[in-house]
Order: sequence, then structure tokens, then C-alpha cells
Amino acid sequence: MSELQEIIEGAYGEPDWTDRPGVREAIEEIVARLDRGELRVASPPEDPDGDWVVHAWVKQAILGYFRIAPMGVMEAGPFRWHDKIPLKDIPATGVRAVPPATVRYGSFVERGAILMPGYVNIGAWVGAGSMVDTWATVGSCAQIGRGVHLSGGVGIGGVLEPPGATPVIVEDGAFIGSRAIVVEGVRVGREAVVAANVVLTASTPIIDVTGPEEVVLKGRVPARSVVIPGTRPKTFPAGTYQLACALIIGQRKESTDRKTSLNDVLREFAVQV
Repeated sequence: MSELQEIIEGAYGEPDWTDRPGVREAIEEIVARLDRGELRVASPPEDPDGDWVVHAWVKQAILGYFRIAPMGVMEAGPFRWHDKIPLKDIPATGVRAVPPATVRYGSFVERGAILMPGYVNIGAWVGAGSMVDTWATVGSCAQIGRGVHLSGGVGIGGVLEPPGATPVIVEDGAFIGSRAIVVEGVRVGREAVVAANVVLTASTPIIDVTGPEEVVLKGRVPARSVVIPGTRPKTFPAGTYQLACALIIGQRKESTDRKTSLNDVLREFAVQV
């Protein structure tokens, strides 16, 4: 790994960097390891409350792969595409994929995951037991943990540039409701519940309203939090308007297992899914 990292970091940024000796081979090897799940764009912390480690050189290699990969025709039954990145051989991975679920080469979906007709982009990682529901999209380099449910139409954004930027991270056991959007490197903590239509960007105020005073967060949803869409007033020269935010209205209970807890929390807080 260190040799591959040295090759990429030593060449990246130069106009002809992908043409330098050994770079093309290193790029192809890195993307192949991503595809096999032997390498990840970001590594989870040993401490659940710690920070993820982003491997910028891996993202640099993905960017290089777009430069060196030739355009070509891809076929699946009667369907044809014209692109640089081939599709993954899903039957060989032990993953259930409902037509027309699409997984791009250079991403990894762990055995036991279920893919409805959605999309997983290059560099992404999806854990066992997770479901990418109908028309949900997992953007480039996004990290989706084990036992996660991405409901219908969920948009998980891709983060390729700048290479050092943190990708979107949805940790183990989290539930993302229908048509919710998570982009710009937002981290959704383990076993959190995000209701339908919540939009989380790097600048979205995520406001914990469970205490006597609000606590405003940005860029992360704490573990086991229950989040719904909300608004807050902001005054402009033309008047006061309601801007979108997200509200933390409770926590999943420790007294029940994950499945029961999820069902209970959806009913208790009337969370839309």
C-alpha cells in the first residue's frame, strides 16, 4: 500500500501525471483493490466516536482512472451504455441485485447486501445487511455501513474533489427515510434515524431541540439520534423567511434491540419514512 501511495502522491497534480512511469499500473491496482473491498477511500475509527481517516491518495487514483480509462460500449441484455468505467459483475459477489440495479466497477458491496433498482458509484463501500432501496443512489466514495437502510429515492452525494475532503458517511444500523438527501461529507452516526425529506448538507443547521436550549450542529448527526425536517426564521433586508434545517427530536432507546427500536421510534415520534 505504501508503495502505491508514494507513486500516486509523487505524481499527482502534474499535467502529465498519469503518463509517468508506473502511475497507470498503480491507478489500475488501486481501483482493483477498491473493487475487491481490500482498500477503502476512508477508514472507520477504532473508537466509535473517533474521526474517520480519509485516504486522499486513493481518491487521487480514482480521478486518474477517469483520465486513463478508455471509452467503450457496455451491454447487459438488450441495454447498452457508452462510458469509461465498466459495471461490476454482481452475481460473482453474492449480492442480491434487483434489475436494473447498477454498481460501478471500483465500488464494493459486501456479501449479504440487497440492491433494489438503485445506483452505487465508483469508490463507494456498502456493508453487509444494508439495503439500497428503489432509486436510491450512493455517490462516489460514500461509505455506507452494515445494516443500513437507504429508503426509496434517497440521495447519498458523491465527494471526489478535493481529494482530502471527507466523503458522505452513514454508519452501521442507520435508517435514511424516503427522498432524504445527504451530501457534502455529512456523517450520519450509527443507528441514527433520518426521516423522509430531510436535507443534510455541510451547512445545514442540525438542531437538537430535546433540551431546554437548542444545540446547533453542522456536518454530523450524532449516533442514535432521530432527525426530522424543520425550518427556522432568518431576517433579510426584504423580510423574515423560514429556511430549512434539521431537528433532532429524540434518541433511539437502549432497552430494545435495533429492529424493535427502529419500529418503536418511528411510531413514537411519528417519523415519516
